[in-house]
Amino acid sequence: MIETLRNAWKIPELRKKIIFTLFILLIYRVGNVIPVPYIDTVTLGSYFDSVLSNTIFGLYNAMSGSAFSQATVFALGIQPYINSSIIIQLLTVAIPALERLAKDGGEEGKKKINMITRYATVGLGLLMGWAYYMMLVNYENQYNISIITQHGFLPGLVIVLAFTAGSAMVMWLGEQISEFGIGNGISMILFANIISSIPSMVGTLFTMTWWQIIIVLVGMAALLLFIIFINDAERRIPIQYAKRVVGRKVYGGQNTNLPIKVAMSGVMPVIFAQSICSMPATICAFMGITPQSGNWWYNNMFSSSSWFYAVIYFLMIFFFSWFYSTIQYDTVEIANNLKSNGGFIPGFRPGKPTAEFIQKVINKIIVFGAVYLGIVALLPIVAGNLMESVKNLAIGGTSVIIVVGVALETVKALEAQMLMRHYKGFLD
Repeated sequence: MIETLRNAWKIPELRKKIIFTLFILLIYRVGNVIPVPYIDTVTLGSYFDSVLSNTIFGLYNAMSGSAFSQATVFALGIQPYINSSIIIQLLTVAIPALERLAKDGGEEGKKKINMITRYATVGLGLLMGWAYYMMLVNYENQYNISIITQHGFLPGLVIVLAFTAGSAMVMWLGEQISEFGIGNGISMILFANIISSIPSMVGTLFTMTWWQIIIVLVGMAALLLFIIFINDAERRIPIQYAKRVVGRKVYGGQNTNLPIKVAMSGVMPVIFAQSICSMPATICAFMGITPQSGNWWYNNMFSSSSWFYAVIYFLMIFFFSWFYSTIQYDTVEIANNLKSNGGFIPGFRPGKPTAEFIQKVINKIIVFGAVYLGIVALLPIVAGNLMESVKNLAIGGTSVIIVVGVALETVKALEAQMLMRHYKGFLD
């Protein structure tokens, strides 16, 4: 990885993209420390650490780079954009007009879908900003603490609009990285947020006993190796091409394969499942229901440490893994492309039998990949229920998947761009 970055830095065009990406991430980190007006961030931070850090909002806070607990401009982070992407993609499958726009609209159709997603992001930003504001108001009334320094319609409007503008700004920054930087802007922002929490995690680690530290370090090392191994694993379907004689030349006849990655959907099913599972807690915050209010539904159903939440989380990961596989792989189209190019899978007739076989293979891989994502994502919940001190760590299985996945994808993207430019030092 370090060698790849060093080689990429030597190419002027890639160097500009890397510098641009770092500059955008710097702007994002600056926005992460700019507080929203009319909120006492010191009181909110201490209250968050003592009450909310072990709830679903603690996970929100880790994904936003500690901006959520400090009520900064970028407190909502990338969550509104992710949620709007989920909604639009689901509607694309359900609404024929959107489906035609996505499949047959070409570049113009993609631009319209992106525009709809942006408008949905602003709408969700308003809703989540209002929920955050109501959460602060309800906590003030319930615990007699002063988080909001000035009440009224105008201060409340300023707070909500500041959160909404911050979420729209984060969306724009991610798009700039995708277009002018090294790509994968949304994942890069999540990567930066998680990396920023490592110092606090190290500090928390030293508050544990020596045997707990050893267990956590060994477990994280094993988890890291497991994620890297699965991320590179793939199922290769053998493909043969028939020989064709055109004039005096012979075409085809070679053997190749169709690679299907085990982690074909990457980390997106985990991110989407996490966003969906956090919605009940957001609604509870809007209604003033807290972990300390004694509400049975919240403590046993919606809390991120409950077993019910873990089961729903696991099922959501399964659903989004299947959903993304159906978007990525159109087995009928793959079979038709093989047939038109004279390719076939040994033992299967071209056309429908080939498509059915590929679909069967993909279904098996989906199950294994979803189980892998579910195990890694649920490890922090299981470990936190077994060891109370693990709940205070700012990084978990989901965060490790995101960090490792984004790092490997970034390296591969840089290697692909260097190959396209025929970089001699890299090819040698």
